[in-house]
Amino acid sequence: MEDLVAIARIAKPRGLRGECAADILTDFPERFGETSDVIANLPGGERLELKIEDARFQKGRINLKFAGIDDPDAADKLRGATICIPANEAVELEEGEFFDWELVGCGVETIGGDKIGTVSEVMRTGGTEILVVAGETKDYLIPFAESICTEVEIDKRLIRIDPPEGLLEF
Repeated sequence: MEDLVAIARIAKPRGLRGECAADILTDFPERFGETSDVIANLPGGERLELKIEDARFQKGRINLKFAGIDDPDAADKLRGATICIPANEAVELEEGEFFDWELVGCGVETIGGDKIGTVSEVMRTGGTEILVVAGETKDYLIPFAESICTEVEIDKRLIRIDPPEGLLEF
């Protein structure tokens, strides 16, 4: 099964023509004008191949119209679906930039080799992203800053940190 990257999540049907209001899950929303073939992962585990006919931004969301989804009942069946593209179609990032899905699941250890835990989530706070790291007994909040996350080896699924005093003690 190919790796997929989520770009939107269907919130609800919208209008009478089968449109869906969706939450945007990509840092590159302009891709909706370039992408037409997508995969919908339905909440029950089923996958559907869909084609985007129209995409319009409205109030922080995107309204999507898919080919063959022509009424509110058909659109309602997509409620909660994650809209994805193949990972090989993801936008190329600059050196030192990473997708959230690449960071989640990475092990975290100090530069001295002490194991801290595994990244469970990337929180966006409007400033520096925060890695939520699930340790053995507690979660750690680690700023994803170059001064702290000194090495990121995605191919090895490892992030090495040089934590300032007190970061791991709360």
